[in-house]
Amino acid sequence: MTTITRLVLGGVLIAAGWLKIGTPALSVQAVKAYELLPGGVATAVGYGLPILEIVVGALLVLGLLTRASAVVAGLLMLAFVVGIASAWARGLRIDCGCFGGDGTLAAGQEPAYLSELLRDAGLVLCAAWAAWFSPGRLALDSALGLSAPPDHHDDNEENVS
Repeated sequence: MTTITRLVLGGVLIAAGWLKIGTPALSVQAVKAYELLPGGVATAVGYGLPILEIVVGALLVLGLLTRASAVVAGLLMLAFVVGIASAWARGLRIDCGCFGGDGTLAAGQEPAYLSELLRDAGLVLCAAWAAWFSPGRLALDSALGLSAPPDHHDDNEENVS
């Protein structure tokens, strides 16, 4: 299960970062559309976010520094949840910019806040799972001896008897 959560979360982060990294000006505009951060901070976040997403996503997919990467990913997802919920609560009509774009909606397009919040909340749960449990057999952390081996239920049952 941990391998699946790592791959899903890591894949989403890599895709999101990859779709934004080629158009950093649009990424900056998308961050500014939320009207939460001062201009200079929003600019820095807009430029840095795609790189962070790709790096953290790659670490999760590889299973390297898994717990730390999952914590960072979870914090990112929580920030996205707060940003989207804030935009919705303040009546902003923006696109999340999660997978590229500049945060503006196309003509006639409605914001998809509920589905975006549900998606990101699910990704927060994936991050929590990956941070809490062993990274799994298919993780570099396990292969390199950087984490405890995966738990086996059979071993636990023997210790109870």
